[in-house]
Amino acid sequence: MTTAEKKLNIGVIGAGSISGAHLGAYAANKDAVLVAICDKNEERAQAAADKYGASKIYTDYRELLADPGIDAVSICTWNNTHAEITIAALEAGKHVLCEKPLCKTVEEAERVQAAVEATGKLLQVGFVRRYASSIEVLKRFIDAGDLGEIYYAKATCLRRLGNPGGWFSDIERSGGGPLIDLGVHIIDICWYLMGKPKVKSVSGNTYRKLGNRSHIKNLGFYKAADYDAEKNDVEDLANAVIRFENGASLMVDVSFTLHAQKDELSVKLFGEQGGAEVEPALIIMGEKHDTIVNMTPQVDHSTFDFNDAFGREIGHFINSCLGRTETLSPVQDGVEVTRMLCAIYESAAKGTEIHF
Repeated sequence: MTTAEKKLNIGVIGAGSISGAHLGAYAANKDAVLVAICDKNEERAQAAADKYGASKIYTDYRELLADPGIDAVSICTWNNTHAEITIAALEAGKHVLCEKPLCKTVEEAERVQAAVEATGKLLQVGFVRRYASSIEVLKRFIDAGDLGEIYYAKATCLRRLGNPGGWFSDIERSGGGPLIDLGVHIIDICWYLMGKPKVKSVSGNTYRKLGNRSHIKNLGFYKAADYDAEKNDVEDLANAVIRFENGASLMVDVSFTLHAQKDELSVKLFGEQGGAEVEPALIIMGEKHDTIVNMTPQVDHSTFDFNDAFGREIGHFINSCLGRTETLSPVQDGVEVTRMLCAIYESAAKGTEIHF
């Protein structure tokens, strides 16, 4: 069988909400066969298997990993289980796509990296924004030098009311609040587009002022399957300045809940030759003939399209596992982003800048 004819046999561990993006993308991909779904809740695993056409279900991930008919897995579980399950999967000879964040701690992330190196299996970190159509287009402009050296980026992801509760708000399972859940995305995409410079120092702040705000009426928001407004020991808001060895800097702020007029999402990059806005829509700024110009690339998905990005991410993972390409988000990047996240929390706790 040629590489072009090969198919990848897939298992998905965790049947919570984010798994739907993985399952739908696998089911739609001609190069994948969705073999099994694992969840502690057997009923939920069966419902997902029925919906997406998986032939097997498990309630223990170890049993899924022991299945010789599975080549690769997606890990869609609580953050505090990522390291344990990922290492077990690698040691079982499976390729792994692990949802972000890679791990809760740097120590866990380094153990995962050691397992990747020891087993020789592929690990792709679920930095889904790297795979979006708009990012692929912008990356071509950046690689061609159209923005010049990018020396400053600013990223914001503010929810005025959007604490999902449940495991998202349980620091033992999640590792934190909006920083580790939302901030991981916007920090990563800025760092990636800036050329992944080495971090020099991090200064961060976190705040717990508003809590869950479950008393608010007439406004709905996404709630975790195990939503419980009483359980909330994560931050409401985090902000940080990340300085890099090349002199560049990144400012970021994220919230689950905030007294803001509206939700806000923006990602901006500024270089010597031009700039770009990634969110809410892709725009590239520059100068031509002594004139400032704003360019709007014509792409099918100029804004972040959830289904398109996950489809592209899953497709890239499959092709990487089959040896057709290399992942855009290797384990080393997951470790570095984990370092940044943990340094922000450490800086906030100590009230001081953290130097790398």
